[in-house]
Amino acid sequence: MGPLITHASGTVPEGLRTPGTAAASEETGDLLDAYSRAVTSAVDRVGPAVVNVEVARRMKRRGLLPRGHQEIRGGGSGFLFTPDGYILTNSHVVHGAGEIGITLSNGRQLPAHLVGDDPDTDLAVIRVDASGLPHAMLGDSRSLRAGQLVVAIGNPYGFQCTVTAGVVSAVGRSLRTRSGRLIDDVIQTDAALNPGNSGGPLVTTRGVVVGVNTAVILPAQGICFAIPSAIAEFVASRLVRDGKIRRGYIGMAGQNISLHRRLVALHSLTAEQGVLVAGVEPGCPAEKAGLDPGDVIIAIGDRTVGSVDDLHRQLSEECIGCPVPLTVLRKAEKLALTVIPQESRPPEEE
Repeated sequence: MGPLITHASGTVPEGLRTPGTAAASEETGDLLDAYSRAVTSAVDRVGPAVVNVEVARRMKRRGLLPRGHQEIRGGGSGFLFTPDGYILTNSHVVHGAGEIGITLSNGRQLPAHLVGDDPDTDLAVIRVDASGLPHAMLGDSRSLRAGQLVVAIGNPYGFQCTVTAGVVSAVGRSLRTRSGRLIDDVIQTDAALNPGNSGGPLVTTRGVVVGVNTAVILPAQGICFAIPSAIAEFVASRLVRDGKIRRGYIGMAGQNISLHRRLVALHSLTAEQGVLVAGVEPGCPAEKAGLDPGDVIIAIGDRTVGSVDDLHRQLSEECIGCPVPLTVLRKAEKLALTVIPQESRPPEEE
């Protein structure tokens, strides 16, 4: 009798295995080999473009500490997306950095400088003074499907070019950044991410980047997020061109509010929510438009506004300096106002 082979249901003598069992085992081996080849192929293509980002920040001492500054060091990941040294990473990795340095996959170290930073999408572009560098291709994140195999490459805890693989758990998620804005169409994946992975690429088996790894839900396991390449490509192009992302600003504080059913019926509204104007800054576009505290914004242009996030989405670069219709409720009366957004203020440095 041949050696025993252990199965979940017990042990079966090798000589008693059926041809179907052997064929299934061989097929499983072939699938695992194909999976391995797919991952290694993606890493071979994109791995050389992945960099380790190290930063030094000068922070003001507070409390009982002596006056002056203290230096705080941190880091994350990034990847070259052009051969002349442009690197995509997360905003929270490099925001407020006094010094930035990168380490290439071959160990070469180079100083870098900040090209542009957008905390509202948690993306940033830095650059090194070099050419002919390996770089990754940005793919189309809109073609992703749940269940699709993806690979994450980064530098968790300083371990360079660490590879994890998983699947796309979901697409079309929303994620709130540290600035308070909501990012739409975020990719959820179960490819393991750890501190230091931030800014690294999320890659398909064809070796194209479909996302920029950005966040992990703690203490959950296997719930990780990436900014889609469709957003990253747009933001990167604007940061390279202008050094910033231009957004509309009207100068008001608002909060989400539910509308009374009588108001909804009275004005035949399509939504039961709006944005309550909690405060208006003196001299700002909102004040010039005639907005008062207590007003409720229900539409901007021809689009319904049901939340502050809706308002943010509509205040895009295209509306800066242009008259924009606002529909508001003032007590029981519906009013039509016009606001001319100005360019949003840059975020304050710490």
